[in-house]
Amino acid sequence: MQTPDEKPYPDEKAVGLAQRDQDGDDDFPAKALEPFGNEDSAEVKYRTMKWWHCGMLMIAENVSIGILSLPSAVATLGMGPAAVMIVFISALSWYTGYVIGQFKLRHPEIHSMGDAGELLMGRFGRELLGLGQLLLLIFLMASNILMFSILMNVLTDHGTCSLVFGVVGLVICFLGALPRTMDKVYWMSCASFASIFVATIITMVAMGVESKGPIRLESTTDVSFRDGFLAVTNIIFAYLAHVAYFGFMSETEDPRTFPKSLAMLQIVDTVLYLISALIIYRFAGPDVESPAILSLHPLMGKIAWGIAIPTATLSGVVLGHVACKYIYVRIFRGSDMMHQRSFLSIGSWVAICLVVWVLSWVVAESIPVFNNLLSLISALFGSWFSFGLPAIFWLHMNRGRYFQTTAKACLTVVNVLILGIACAICGLGLYVSGVAIHEDSSNSSWSCANNV
Repeated sequence: MQTPDEKPYPDEKAVGLAQRDQDGDDDFPAKALEPFGNEDSAEVKYRTMKWWHCGMLMIAENVSIGILSLPSAVATLGMGPAAVMIVFISALSWYTGYVIGQFKLRHPEIHSMGDAGELLMGRFGRELLGLGQLLLLIFLMASNILMFSILMNVLTDHGTCSLVFGVVGLVICFLGALPRTMDKVYWMSCASFASIFVATIITMVAMGVESKGPIRLESTTDVSFRDGFLAVTNIIFAYLAHVAYFGFMSETEDPRTFPKSLAMLQIVDTVLYLISALIIYRFAGPDVESPAILSLHPLMGKIAWGIAIPTATLSGVVLGHVACKYIYVRIFRGSDMMHQRSFLSIGSWVAICLVVWVLSWVVAESIPVFNNLLSLISALFGSWFSFGLPAIFWLHMNRGRYFQTTAKACLTVVNVLILGIACAICGLGLYVSGVAIHEDSSNSSWSCANNV
């Protein structure tokens, strides 16, 4: 999957102002300013992660809430089509993630989708993609708050108003997002992955034990277009880590190791998705709920939910960190403020975290139906950041050379097809998720009612 004419990343660890146009290639600016500048004498250093740190952060971002919605997608689509769709989306995500990595190596000054948008479309592109990235992350953070609210309602048998649980989730996530560097968030990502991994294993085992006999399973199903496409968007939701790749690479010691981090992510999440989704559906049958833990016996369900508490909060912390870091770098880029432990630098970070997390809580309370929220996110944002924009990045990097060789011509066709897939996912997904939200959640927004 290597892009032809790829240029190596500079050898300097702290790039600062790197000379990049030695061969006259217009793809390289004369001076590319790294997002965090020269950190040799910095009080707070950001570029400290190894490739496995980056990989674990990506796993924690991906393997969280989405894995719990996949069995219901299998029930809707059937085992055969669902398995094929999971593998196809995984392969597509792997390729588009690789393209994002190559684009970052070509342009080391990029820290966010907003920076990439400026390179593609100037000031308008910067604001458009920067706002889109921020909104996507806020929606993903909202899904974590919503998950925490559902979790607490299950554990306490709806012990109090669901709004209260949402506020508790907001406070926990806000406190967890206060560290300013990714290396500190890394340890939270390990706890998040361990939590959802154990909870998923418990769910699979409990489903097998609780099964009352053979269940009629369907290899294929006769399903409406709306329900089928909602199931597809839920699978897509499980592969929406791309929006954070630029930020993760920017805080890695050597961004050239990103393909190893990406491989670590794709292998782990695809294996887990396939095994958990198919096994849970095998024992729960076509009536499996979303999230799948809701299909368990109340006692086992509470045990699984209790173990999943770290995931319901810490996976959101990783997302929140990326969202807050985008704003923080946007404000202080080029100054020494980011590298200081002054009242202004720390206070600004805390204020940004508070505002972003409050906005995500508002979104969570406004769209309190789990599957519909996932579908809206996938259609509106994931289609572009995970598929459409990487195809555009490839076309930008190879402009004027689309049919230079047979391999290049094939890749050109592939990327144009990926761009078409992104357009279809966005348009059709917005329609079906909009109808679903209108029909299912119009009377439950901002309500104390049980949202399980």
